[in-house]
Amino acid sequence: MANLVGKTTELVKVGITHARPVLQVWLQYAKVELTPPTLKDIPAIRSGFSRLIQSAKTGRYREVTVREAVINTLVAAEIYCWFFVGECIGKRHLVGYKV
Repeated sequence: MANLVGKTTELVKVGITHARPVLQVWLQYAKVELTPPTLKDIPAIRSGFSRLIQSAKTGRYREVTVREAVINTLVAAEIYCWFFVGECIGKRHLVGYKV
C-alpha cells in the first residue's frame, strides 16, 4: 500500500510539472480571447463589419482560399456552439425550457 501511495504522489508531481506550461499558455490566450470588447475596440469592429458588407457586395467571398474558408467555418461553428452554451446557462437546464 505504501508503494502505491508513493507512486501515486510521483505521478501527480510529474503531471503537475508537465501541465503547468500548458496551463500558462492557455491562461495567456484566455485573458486575451475571452474578454469582452472595450470602447477602444469599437472602431475596429465597425470597420470589420463594413469590410464584410463590402466584400459581400463585390463578391470577394468567391476569392477566399480553402484554408481561410475552413478557418471561417470553424469560427462560425464556435460562435454557434457558444450560443447554445449561453442558452443552457441562461435557462439553467440542459434540455428544453420550463413551461
